[in-house]
Amino acid sequence: MSIPADEGPEPNPVKVRLQQGLPAVGHWLSLASPPVVEIMVAAGMDWLMIDTEHSPAEAETVEDMIRAMKGTTVVPLVRVAGNDPVLIKKALDRGALGVLVPLVSTPEQAAAAVAASRYPPEGIRGVAGTRASRYGADLPRYFAGWNERVLVAIQIETRAALENVEAIAATPGVDVLFVGPNDLSAGLGCFRQFDHPAFVQAVARVLRAARAAGRAAGYMTSGAPEALERIDQGFRFVALGSDARLLAGAATAAYEELRRRLGERAGGA
Repeated sequence: MSIPADEGPEPNPVKVRLQQGLPAVGHWLSLASPPVVEIMVAAGMDWLMIDTEHSPAEAETVEDMIRAMKGTTVVPLVRVAGNDPVLIKKALDRGALGVLVPLVSTPEQAAAAVAASRYPPEGIRGVAGTRASRYGADLPRYFAGWNERVLVAIQIETRAALENVEAIAATPGVDVLFVGPNDLSAGLGCFRQFDHPAFVQAVARVLRAARAAGRAAGYMTSGAPEALERIDQGFRFVALGSDARLLAGAATAAYEELRRRLGERAGGA
């Protein structure tokens, strides 16, 4: 069944921004909580990344978290637990518009992630009526535009990935090369030493490779000031941090202020 172009699905807004050279900024979701998603989307970020690599979120929870974004302009993305076509398929069938794939160290692994994210003939994703296509009601329309809509981000976090980063960036279908500072610095033997020459050089190499291949470079930052610095540096897919960090930071700041003011009162008594 053919679908007229003007009746096809809406484009992926994050992918469009990146293709236009504009920054797309979002947040990590590590608490596996749909209510947290409902709170977060009010901020109006470009995307939210549901982490299933290091969080307890399973498929049902992921679906509820994506459902909590419905009716907003926030694009749902999922970091899958590994470069596994089954995990990628599950995330996309729940309604994610893209995936971040960890531990990709070769162009062959990058090509496998792309193939798992796309329908035939460009990929191997199985076709079924799932939540993503309104349980099959919109399947022809969903299928027709999917391979252009899906966002595929590859995490560069090992020495091998860094050595192959130019070839990974050149892999057809890869949209983003993403740097997780903790993982990459650990892989380089300078954990969380973000001013270490080896780490600084590695980040610069990822950015150069992305630019040369016409891809977006991504980075996990610690908040708005660093996000602005990385955007100025050339990164376009930028995370401001995680829901857990926001909660911890707000709680710490509130109680530090309370203790300080109580101390001032006691000192002035």
